[in-house]
Amino acid sequence: MRTIAVGAALITLTLTVAPAPAAVHPPTGAGGPAALSPAALAPAVLSPLARQFARQPLPTGDGWAAAGPGTTGGAVATADQVHVVTSRAELVAALGGDNPKIVYVKGTIDGFEGADGRLLDCTQLADPGYSLDAYLAAYDPAVWGRTAPTGALEEARVRSVTNQTRHTQVNVGSNTTIVGLRGARLTGLTLMIDRVSNVIVRNITFDDARDCFPAWSPTDGETGNWNSQYDQVSVRRSENVWIDHNTFTDGTNPDRAQPSYFGRPYQVHDGSLDITHTASLVTASWNRFDGRDKLMLIGSSNTVGPDVDRLKVTLHHNLFDRSLQRLPRVRFGQVDVYNNAYRLGGEGFEYAIGVGVQSAVYAENNHFTLGAGIGAADLLYDWGGTAITTRGNWVRPAGGAARPVDLVAAYNAVRDPDLSPDAGWAPALRHGPVLPAPLVPLVVGPLAGADRLPL
Repeated sequence: MRTIAVGAALITLTLTVAPAPAAVHPPTGAGGPAALSPAALAPAVLSPLARQFARQPLPTGDGWAAAGPGTTGGAVATADQVHVVTSRAELVAALGGDNPKIVYVKGTIDGFEGADGRLLDCTQLADPGYSLDAYLAAYDPAVWGRTAPTGALEEARVRSVTNQTRHTQVNVGSNTTIVGLRGARLTGLTLMIDRVSNVIVRNITFDDARDCFPAWSPTDGETGNWNSQYDQVSVRRSENVWIDHNTFTDGTNPDRAQPSYFGRPYQVHDGSLDITHTASLVTASWNRFDGRDKLMLIGSSNTVGPDVDRLKVTLHHNLFDRSLQRLPRVRFGQVDVYNNAYRLGGEGFEYAIGVGVQSAVYAENNHFTLGAGIGAADLLYDWGGTAITTRGNWVRPAGGAARPVDLVAAYNAVRDPDLSPDAGWAPALRHGPVLPAPLVPLVVGPLAGADRLPL
């Protein structure tokens, strides 16, 4: 148990201590010690605290992921189901199957790592019929017009995307806990949580899930846009997922450093943590989202259908730092957004919370620190929704003092049509006290993100 004092408040972070797995001793034979599997190596490189920490379930009542059976991940994994992985191949092998498992990530694992350990580049994943130069020449709006690309070159781009997906998308099985040891980093890959349940991901830095083959979408917006394929973590058609104490960043490859083509930024990144395609019962807590553009999409389309009564997500004690949009953007879901710290600013900021079709966001006791040119009226955006509940939120404008703000009233004062201040529900699943908004940046700032846990 770890307790910190902030003003008059005591904030307690609890680690549930479970029995450590039995020791695994190296097999020996006439020729000396045999080669060890990652599972056999695990006890040798893990501290007792790391072994106990990985068996911690989501606390009772901690957001939507605590609903139903709750979220325990690989808590009951046996000793032979505990793995320490240091390469892409080991990560892929360890995450497969629905058996209980604990997977520790050690060091940096690159999704572009080839079978021989060397890193592939985009040209090695490209279909022979594709090149960016040919794509730009063929689909320049001055030549092609304002219709979607078709033909052999676009088909070659799609095949190239398929090639990259096979290599950089890593699938996670049910009943899995993934924990990063100190300094753990997953770069250039998508962690895909699809059609599974009971998954925990903690203490990992996700870095630069880049798309080698972005698509030109000439009808996206007034002048068209480049769109990319890969999220850092994608939760689809899954339930009972806990994403905790991770950092999401573009690292040394930020979007602002990309060139412009057809007058639009060449977008090579998609979301940080997207929750789509009927996923539900997800809690994202104590994560840091650092300097990214598109962050979190909850709900994949405006089509009324399977997503109705799904997409139930809790976001608490996350730090949204210099990110530009989708913090989150919501369709359909009942989404509880409380005690998050927002540091907003920088060129290209669009909005914080997107109110989409049939969404029901409940935003309580969040703290917004605003950069120059951003006001309280800019924090919400109407993507076809009608209502959002906002309570107890504070805003600190550039050069001013923090103060409580009614976000809906601020939005309605300058935007039409008005949003209703009642989303029609109130959260019941929260673990521990809800902090007053002025305390949120003091607590979340130093404690959110990877490498903040005692591992």
